[in-house]
Amino acid sequence: QVQLVESGGGLVQAGGSLRLSCAASGRTFSRYVMGWFRQAPGKEREFVAGISRSGSSTYFADSVKGRFIISRDNAKNTAYLQMNSLKPEDTAVYYCAANPQNYIATKKDEYDYWGQGTQVTVSS
Repeated sequence: QVQLVESGGGLVQAGGSLRLSCAASGRTFSRYVMGWFRQAPGKEREFVAGISRSGSSTYFADSVKGRFIISRDNAKNTAYLQMNSLKPEDTAVYYCAANPQNYIATKKDEYDYWGQGTQVTVSS
């Protein structure tokens, strides 16, 4: 098992940037595919970005392509989500998740471990 803790959320103006971090416990971080999801009030939790175990492959939702970057540092047991050119519709609680598989899944039910979430609010 792995425990995840997100940080880095906050309030930013439209067009600004934020960098979210996801710190993982244990020594097996590199065995997990990592994903970022977000959830707005009244909506389903949706996939944002995923990264392979080594960090060599990434995948993004169409809504964030060209604006967000996912990365990981296995030596630091940390995954990141760099968010640029933020829009008000990006406002949500952002969650990191760990998936004990060898491919990047996009459905929330395929991830076993979740962080507590961090709020991102983008003002217009």
